[in-house]
Amino acid sequence: MDHGTVNPEMRLEDQGISGLAAVYYNDDADALHAAAVARGEGITGKGGTFLVTTGKHTGRSPKDKFVVRTPDVEDTIWWENNPPMDPADFDTLYTDVLAHMSGGTAYVQDLFGGADPAYRLDVRVVTELAWHGLFIRHLLRRPDVSELTTFTPDFTIINCPSFKADPARHGCRSDTVIALNFEKKIILITGTEYAGENKKSVFTLLNYLLPDQGIMPMHCSANHAKDNPVDTAVFFGLSGTGKTTLSADPSRTLIGDDEHGWSDRGVFNFEGGCYAKTIGLDPKAEPEIYATCAMPNTVIENMVHDPATMELDFNDDSLTANMRCAYPLHYIPNASDTALGGHPKNIIMLTCDAFGVLPPISRLTPAQAMYHFLSGFTSKVAGTERGVTEPEPTFSTCFGAPFMPRRPEAYGALLRNKIASHGATCWLVNTGWTGGAYGTGSRMPIKATRALLSAALDGTLVDSTFRKDPNFGFDVPLAADGVDDMLLDPRRTWADPAAYDAQAQKLVEMFSENFAKYVPFIDDDVKAAAIG
Repeated sequence: MDHGTVNPEMRLEDQGISGLAAVYYNDDADALHAAAVARGEGITGKGGTFLVTTGKHTGRSPKDKFVVRTPDVEDTIWWENNPPMDPADFDTLYTDVLAHMSGGTAYVQDLFGGADPAYRLDVRVVTELAWHGLFIRHLLRRPDVSELTTFTPDFTIINCPSFKADPARHGCRSDTVIALNFEKKIILITGTEYAGENKKSVFTLLNYLLPDQGIMPMHCSANHAKDNPVDTAVFFGLSGTGKTTLSADPSRTLIGDDEHGWSDRGVFNFEGGCYAKTIGLDPKAEPEIYATCAMPNTVIENMVHDPATMELDFNDDSLTANMRCAYPLHYIPNASDTALGGHPKNIIMLTCDAFGVLPPISRLTPAQAMYHFLSGFTSKVAGTERGVTEPEPTFSTCFGAPFMPRRPEAYGALLRNKIASHGATCWLVNTGWTGGAYGTGSRMPIKATRALLSAALDGTLVDSTFRKDPNFGFDVPLAADGVDDMLLDPRRTWADPAAYDAQAQKLVEMFSENFAKYVPFIDDDVKAAAIG
């Protein structure tokens, strides 16, 4: 039985998905929340939030993500980074998933990926769990009711956590699968309740499709000056580097916290919501995000709470360090109504340096910016992926390798051309450790990071006096208002300067070794920006 608003010519059965006992099309957030509670998927929390746990999967499963090897993508997918799946195995998986879902209930959300109507992707998300429907309704962009009656999906995602794949039968690695079929325009997600797989699948789609239109897809947050979209800033970075926290600056207008495109018209958010990490969330340092954790229908994922008072424990990571909240963008008071901005005036590359070597901020030349973009150095933060329990230094090209279906140089060239065309100033910001490596030093003070970013964005830092970093060659300011001068020289923050030198040399060698694979594909000036 069908319920809700849908294009009468584009029901699930029109897509060959039949046999379901009930299908709920485009329920609103209240209805999805109520259904999830009634089905025992989670409980209502303080302020009308929805509290849920996701079982063994509390983060993404990147090793279980596949691209179906079809002729249309054979020559354009970065196969070393995107394990292939045989089309026949996908067909078997698809048939088995639909048979498994037969007789059950499905929740369908018809949504947009992309705030700019000229470039958006129409995505249908079919979920076994009502709360997954609530989650993706927050995270993507919601059509008007009038648009639903003519909605025709460009791609369809089918998410069925209760289905367990068989590696021998389905050509996969485990009972969890995320399989993208560009030819059939279908994505299958099975064996995991972690909701982040839904949104990252859409990001991966856009990362593949948009470059052909000359659009740079970016794993970044973005904001602009109040009442001045021309003064836009983007913040590249992996999970745990501060993209969400630093972009939710009350003195600026938030465009979005995670995924954007940069077209000839400017920057646009892919999403309609935010998916913020909540571990250690501070109501004083991050009041806007903290407040969403008591707002109606915010999805609170894998957070410990008091069963009597429903108070959340922001410091208890016994379930996972990757505890999160998902909420619509308008829950942030300074969020943009349009989720559009101008061409970036400043580009910030965020890194979480567990070595304690990098300064809190550095100015990059365009060639250095491409070098650090292709390098994508950071540290995986505990809980973001299965098995990561403490910060782990890593290089994730383009600050988002798990979501990059094309070779890194394709995105690097796009970014370089955009910078050249629009004259953005580029900065590298370390939100990781200072005064020593992880286990000895301490996390970079967020107050100092905010002060340095404010100075970069308002233009005052550009006029500072800089020194040349002896290890990486970029420019480091000698002083900034509100920041201890010693913090700007990380060697001085270490008790043993010789130990710092050894650690810095180790990191330089890691950069050089990692970058060697890009050298055949880059121009001479970027090679000259390489270190080591």
